[in-house]
Amino acid sequence: MRSRPRALTAAALAVTLAVGLAPAADAARPAHGAPPAHAARQDPARHTTATADRQAADPEATGIRSAYANVLDLQGVPAAAQPGEFNPVTVFADRGAWHAYALPSVQDPSTHGGFSGPLHIAQEYPWWLSKSFSRMRLTEAGEHLDLAGGGAPRFTSLPGALRQTYRLDDGLRLTLELRFATERTALVRARVHNTGRAPRTLGADWTGTLLRPEAAPQRDAPALSATARGVAVGFARVREKWDYLTDGTERFEVTHREPVRTTVEGDTYRSELAAPLTLAPGAARSLDWTESYTFTAAERASEASSVRRVLAHPAANALAGEARWRRYVAGVTRGVPADRRRLAVKSLETLVTNWRSAAGRIRHDAISPSLSYKWFTGGIWAWDTWKQAVGTARFDPRLAQSQIRAMFDHQIRPTSATRPQDAGMIPDAVFFNDQADGGGNWNERNSKPPLAAWAVWEVYRRGGDRAFLREMYPKLAAYQAWWYRNRDHDRDGLAEYGATVDPANDSTEQRRLAAAWESGMDNAPRFDAGLGTSVVTNRDASGTVTGYSLTQESVDLNAYLAADQDHLADIARATGDRAGERRWRARAEATHRAVRERMYDPGDGWFHDIALDSGKRLTARGRGIEGAIPLWTGTASRPQAAAVRDRLTDPREFATPVPFPTVARSSPYFAPQRYWRGPVWLDQAYFAQAGLRRYGYAAQSRTLTDRLLTAAHGLSARSPVMENYDPLTGAPLNSPNFSWSAAVLLPMLSQR
Repeated sequence: MRSRPRALTAAALAVTLAVGLAPAADAARPAHGAPPAHAARQDPARHTTATADRQAADPEATGIRSAYANVLDLQGVPAAAQPGEFNPVTVFADRGAWHAYALPSVQDPSTHGGFSGPLHIAQEYPWWLSKSFSRMRLTEAGEHLDLAGGGAPRFTSLPGALRQTYRLDDGLRLTLELRFATERTALVRARVHNTGRAPRTLGADWTGTLLRPEAAPQRDAPALSATARGVAVGFARVREKWDYLTDGTERFEVTHREPVRTTVEGDTYRSELAAPLTLAPGAARSLDWTESYTFTAAERASEASSVRRVLAHPAANALAGEARWRRYVAGVTRGVPADRRRLAVKSLETLVTNWRSAAGRIRHDAISPSLSYKWFTGGIWAWDTWKQAVGTARFDPRLAQSQIRAMFDHQIRPTSATRPQDAGMIPDAVFFNDQADGGGNWNERNSKPPLAAWAVWEVYRRGGDRAFLREMYPKLAAYQAWWYRNRDHDRDGLAEYGATVDPANDSTEQRRLAAAWESGMDNAPRFDAGLGTSVVTNRDASGTVTGYSLTQESVDLNAYLAADQDHLADIARATGDRAGERRWRARAEATHRAVRERMYDPGDGWFHDIALDSGKRLTARGRGIEGAIPLWTGTASRPQAAAVRDRLTDPREFATPVPFPTVARSSPYFAPQRYWRGPVWLDQAYFAQAGLRRYGYAAQSRTLTDRLLTAAHGLSARSPVMENYDPLTGAPLNSPNFSWSAAVLLPMLSQR
């Protein structure tokens, strides 16, 4: 699935939440980060401090009900600056921010009063800046008050917010709430409430200490400095390709609404509220501050204006955020059975935390595979994007459009100086840095499976934006043309996975590896060199090398191409191109027919890849889940679909305890924990169960899907959504908080 560096290998939804939240509301709202128009029209003087106070006192008043509290376990405190390859602490981010937070530990009083982190992304890699950069303390008569003096605190994650609630004593309460105000800034609101019968005079301060990386030069990158309204962290320029990338222009900054005095000593700072808080009995006061992470001086200047606006009207910003998340939750839970709605909201939160706004070479908002895995943090992948966009469109069609654009921004043009022969191609993965900027993770050695037209069509179905169809139509057509120009070695209308002409594809083995990556199923048995898989060279009419193909035509690739041709016909019809519709429909029919007639083996009732030279079906490699794709695409005949159904529902084949393994249990190459050699990937499970439904096997589809959702560890609990699962035990495997798993769960849950 991943082209890695060569050196690496619910309870029911409350009725009040769903009322009036039709998807059309998303299409009419302003750009990401902007408050709704009604919020801008509000009179700040009438701003309802009282409303904000009621919300802080009563979590139910926020409108995001407790049915969706703590769908993920977001408690944890980092032990070191580097989170490791897999971050053990699940974090929360929103609006495409490049920094994230977690809730502290209930058991550790030294963490109380602050949110864990932030976890910030050094362009491509995640690092903890602090255990808790802004830990708030209250004082009375010069003595620090015990935040847990009146009992254990409550730490709660809600859709779109993190909340901490403390009872300091019988008469004093503190509530902290963090949500994101813009794509670069988090807003923290601290509400101090005197619930007693006597007035209280309190002081407040904030303190934090940097977590420094252990190794040079990144160890010396962050540096603290006091500012007029808080504290800032500047970063030195560090270009450690595989660990830490900064330009020296990055900045993390805390800005308080109220005047503070800040002192810095080494790696520790203290900001003290300039004037004491005097609270009459029953009175409350809110203290607000922002935490911003920017990459450039221009971003910092722009964000300073945003911060001023946010701090001028923090309650309005919080209310706008709550309204946005009500729309999000309504979008993902509509049509979902009550007992599966918490899982839908967990999927939503996973996708939003992995959302990255435009930065560096990523020019549009997009969704990364996982903020929890080092190598997935700062980049976006093509076929991940296609699947993620389909899920995202259920709650934010415009964000879904944006992430598709983020990949097509890098579609190879005919004028390319380095690879004009690849005009139309979508690179495998793009990151904050390309090779010219010293990035090592960018990958143009291969593309990824062609599901882009499906994604565009599904986003259109949710959002209804024909202008988006017109924008994408020629780009999708160019991508199709590239596949047949550069990946159909024998010009027979069936394409092969392959590799590009690229400096990294400098040997037969490297080309085979890139071709396996292009399939997305990196180490599947069907790509093993030991089973005869190799590559051939593709040339144009003049003899110029245009790329390389595997020595097999793959069933999933060609079924995907046929489906995208059908979707291109749909797009042509929707945009008024009747001639184009006829051409694409004819092309799709031909591709479906070729797959149906040449790739299905009646002897074992399954679809297989075929040898490029002989056209023989490669059955000796066993059955892989790719053989079910022709059901999802509508390629299979009725008898073929019935035979595939029999395999999918057979416990000796694909109906394992967690159904839909990537390799059949009967295969000699079945390995339940080896990436694409047996584990259950939810995208392939989605395609298989949706294919069964398409051919009328709804009961079997529902039975297998329910078993998967129940048996895959943690899906029904607070554990993260994983990259894949052991098909025999349901054990979680590989990357946690994985975006495409979350994205395909949404249509699986609603089956609409």
